[in-house]
Amino acid sequence: MNASRRDVLKMAGMAIAGSALPTVTILNPNKVYAGVNSETLKVGLIGCGGRGSGAANQALKADPNVVLHAMGDIFKDKMDASHTNLTKVHGAKVKVDEERKFLGFDAFQKVLDSGVDVVILATPPHFRPEHLTAAVKAGKHVFCEKPVAVDAAGVRKVLEAAKLAKQKNVSLMSGFCWRYHEPKRASFNRILDGAVGDISAIYNTYDTGTLWSFPRQPGWTDAEYVLRNWTYYTWLAGDHIVEQAVHSLDMMAWAMGGKLPVSAVGTGGRQVRTDSLFGNVFDHFSIVYDYDNGVKGFHHSRQQANCENSYLVETIGNKGRAMVNCARNHHEIYGQNPWKYDGPSNDMYQTEHNELFASIRSGNHVNDGEFMAHSTLTAIMGRMAAYTGKRITWDQALNSTEVLGPDTYSFSMTPPAIEVAKPGITAFS
Repeated sequence: MNASRRDVLKMAGMAIAGSALPTVTILNPNKVYAGVNSETLKVGLIGCGGRGSGAANQALKADPNVVLHAMGDIFKDKMDASHTNLTKVHGAKVKVDEERKFLGFDAFQKVLDSGVDVVILATPPHFRPEHLTAAVKAGKHVFCEKPVAVDAAGVRKVLEAAKLAKQKNVSLMSGFCWRYHEPKRASFNRILDGAVGDISAIYNTYDTGTLWSFPRQPGWTDAEYVLRNWTYYTWLAGDHIVEQAVHSLDMMAWAMGGKLPVSAVGTGGRQVRTDSLFGNVFDHFSIVYDYDNGVKGFHHSRQQANCENSYLVETIGNKGRAMVNCARNHHEIYGQNPWKYDGPSNDMYQTEHNELFASIRSGNHVNDGEFMAHSTLTAIMGRMAAYTGKRITWDQALNSTEVLGPDTYSFSMTPPAIEVAKPGITAFS
């Protein structure tokens, strides 16, 4: 997505908000950790859209001795806008010479080879498994946006990359930002400590309006049009239950202490998103997840304009219920152990990077790899259930042979066929 005026204002706003955050402690600045000179950490940005630019902004604020060293994207206009906006905010901390602005589908590898210490992975999710695997093999510390894959084959690669990151002693931070929000941490810690008792059900939602799109421009190939509007194509985004609503499913997993659902069944479709502009993604999902201890997870997500919006996770137990409402910043437990969060809030996006760079400096490396892969697969399993109309088990989902997208990429390629799933007709693979 192009860095718009809104992106510039958002980055500037985050810069102001971040100034109130405590400075990250730099431990022994003359010591080398995991092959990285702690005096200056060089960051590479792979994917220069709005989210990638925001993450780079936060990385540059997270540590006094961090510079942006290289950038990679397939679109020059995105890279140029990102570079301009980041330079306006951070000045000399942006040290990306022209020879380290890499364009093309192989730009990620060129960024990795450019001498960076830390990489930000913020391309469309389809590319995440390949980019993450290459980054970890190269011994780089990683900030990896969510979701981490669009199919089970990608999830399996991410799980392997997470194991390798531990072996190589590098940090791997996920983009599941609510895990770094202090009100959420306090709320879920109480749930895990038994504040609502034995959990029987978790209801979670991600109901929003419509998203951005870019009208086709003269000279764009079919591939460029699809890549610029990636959020509407399952092979690139995973559908919105995977690309966005995965946040709510990740919080469900958090409340369950990481316990995995054994199966999912549900429905979904396109009620208003019928134009070809919207590729082949659904506009609503309703999924029920079953756990082997009898707990049920009820998920609802929707992208439809002029409808009631909702973004929450409600955990119900035999001693009460916990409400975590992301839209209203409301965190409260009702029942035998009443509690309401009234402490300070924080910029969770900034906290992610503060903690990432602190982990690199200290040598106590963070690794979010397993939970970020499992939460992504939970969303993929829900999509599979809705697309096929069948009950899908965790084992089926994890071992699925489905591979979305092509093997090679170019602007002259013919994009994958646009087929809208039909429950009861679309087969599981």
